[in-house]
This record gives sequence, structure tokens and C-alpha cells, in this order.
Amino acid sequence: MGYDAARIEVLEGREAVRRRPGMYVGSTGERGLHQLVLEVVGRAVNRFLAGRCGSVDVTLTADGGVRVADDGPGDPFETAGATVGPDLEALLTSFCAGSEPVDRYNAAVGHFGWGLFVANVLSSRLTAEVRSEGARRVHEYARGVAVVPPAVMEPATGSGTTIAFWPDAEIFETTRCSFALLAERFRQVAFLNRGLRISLTDERPAGEARVVAFRFPDGVRDFVAALDAETGVGLHPEPIGFERDDPRMAGTMEVALLWKGGQEERMRSFANSRATPEGGTHVDGFHDGVAAAVTAVARELGLLTAADPDLRADGIGVGLTAVVSVKLDRPEYLGATHGLLGDTDVRVCVGEAVREYLGNWFEERPERAAEIVDRIVRGVRAVSG
Repeated sequence: MGYDAARIEVLEGREAVRRRPGMYVGSTGERGLHQLVLEVVGRAVNRFLAGRCGSVDVTLTADGGVRVADDGPGDPFETAGATVGPDLEALLTSFCAGSEPVDRYNAAVGHFGWGLFVANVLSSRLTAEVRSEGARRVHEYARGVAVVPPAVMEPATGSGTTIAFWPDAEIFETTRCSFALLAERFRQVAFLNRGLRISLTDERPAGEARVVAFRFPDGVRDFVAALDAETGVGLHPEPIGFERDDPRMAGTMEVALLWKGGQEERMRSFANSRATPEGGTHVDGFHDGVAAAVTAVARELGLLTAADPDLRADGIGVGLTAVVSVKLDRPEYLGATHGLLGDTDVRVCVGEAVREYLGNWFEERPERAAEIVDRIVRGVRAVSG
């Protein structure tokens, strides 16, 4: 039997998501379930990045639902005329409006970024509540379809947007989220978005609910300090760190590092709050900058002679703990998994910034600089044999 265009089945919108959920959340197992949660949390985190809220509260409810609330001014359900982006109803019901734009003001909390529409379609029930200007309004959906007309607006105190949803047991192999996995991801998101307060409450256990809350005023410096605390005390008490905007790469960088005992390099890298486990140009630039700054001090101290080559970027990581986070308007990745950043301008920008900042830090602390650089040079020589 022949196969021609007449046999091609075109799936669109809600039907496409329900028939092929793995394309939009990765799987129908636990991993996909957590991606569904992160799609909704991502919208709230992006409101923080836009300056529209200060905290995000996530609750795993006793009846198997997930509630995500922010303290912003309340997103409009429908808006007339020109608006800044789609309204909440469009985000919930339109596939095209569902995905967030990719730029420095939108965190890749989840892996896919399809937004509220996919979460709505893959939930047996979803309610969206907006509190704004003293009134409260609620919309309710079942598997992406509005079940009743919008509830009549009623008095309310405070403001904010709350999305509550119940993942569909007809789609997912499990609808029970892991408290530990979500808590770890939210902790990471809080490190990478300085000042964000994000909490996770688990109402499912019998007795008292479990609650964790994260807020890190020093951002990735706090991240490096936490990584270092897992392995021991560094050679100096505080991580070195800075943040810089560079229009050449159309984005910002936030870098923190410290040296400690041991031989292992502990590097964590991110682009727009998405982990880049394969590294990329931001990591290459970081290593370039550190190698240049350390080489300059080593030559000043006579630890390297004129005949010695510059220290290689891949040889200065002994005992180094570092986090490199960039937020870009137009991130470019190599490969479909987005694990390797490829923007060529990023390497130059990060390398120059690290070399300058670390060079100044060494100059202001000559004794610590001598201690750190001497240890690096001896380590390099020991490895090279």
C-alpha cells in the first residue's frame, strides 16, 4: 500500500500536545511531570526578572495538585488594544502565545519553555486566579478547555497571580512530584537570580507540612560558597565575584570563584538560568581570563621566567570552585540539548572581564595573590611532570 500526502496526519494546538506530550515536556514519566511544574514556575520567575514581583511560592497540595503563586500586581486575563505581550487567557489557551521569548529577562527554569498552555492542556484541571485592584477573578479549565464562564469578580485583599493545576493521570505515569528534586532546582534558580525569594511547601505528608525557602542576596557568590562548603574550607574566606553588563554580547555575566585544597575543579555554568553541563564559550572565556591573570602575577613574582610559556587555560583549575552565569538576549547553543553555549562574542567578553577583575583583586591583596598563584604554579608543574 502506498504512502502519500493524504495519509499525513496534522496535529495542532491542544490535540497535538495531548497526543504527543513527550514533545512538549520530554516524557510522560517523573521527568516530564517535573517539567510541567517548571513551565508554570518559569512564568512566575520571569515576572520577578521583569520587576513585577518579589517572591514565588510553590505548594504541593494534599490532593495531588500544584499551586504556584506570585505577589505581583496580578496579570490581566484579557486586555484591549496594545499590550506588553499576551494576556493570561491567551497564555493559557493559545499554543503560539504559550512560549516565553528567549532573552536575558526570561529564565529557562524548565527545559522546554512552552509555557502555561502546555501545562493547562496536560492537567485534568487548572484554575487561574488573579487578585488586582481589590478584586478577585478566577478562570477554570479541564484538559485545556474552559469549563464554566469566568467567575464573577469579587472583593480581595492584596495582589498577585495564582495558578493551581492537577497533572492528568491519563497522560502521566505518576502524578506525584518529588519534593527533593524540585527543592534543588528552586535553590539553583534562586542562586542564579539574585534577590528572588522562592519557597516550596509540601502539604502531602501526614502531620506538619514540609517547607523550604530560598533567597540569596549575593547570587552566584552564595552559590560558590555553598559548593565549597560541601568539600571543605577555601584558602580565603569569601568567594571572589562580580557582575557586568557587556553590550558586545548583548547580555550580562555573573562570575564567582575561589581556590581550595584538593585537586578537583568544580565548575558550574549556566546560560539564561539553564545549566550548560558541556560548557561553552562562557566557560572558555572564564578559563582564558583566569589563566591570563594568574600568569601575569606569576611573572611579577618570578614564579615564571621569561623562558616559561604562559599558563594554559586548561591547567589552572586545580582546587578551583567557580560558577559562571550569563544572561543573553540571543543565546546560541551547539546541539539540540542546549548543553553547550556557542556565542563567539561571549568568550572574548567574559575573558576580558575575568582577567581585569581578578587582576585587580590580586593587586589589592598581594599576600593572598602570592599564596594562590604559587600553589597553582606548583600544581601545574607537578601535573606536567
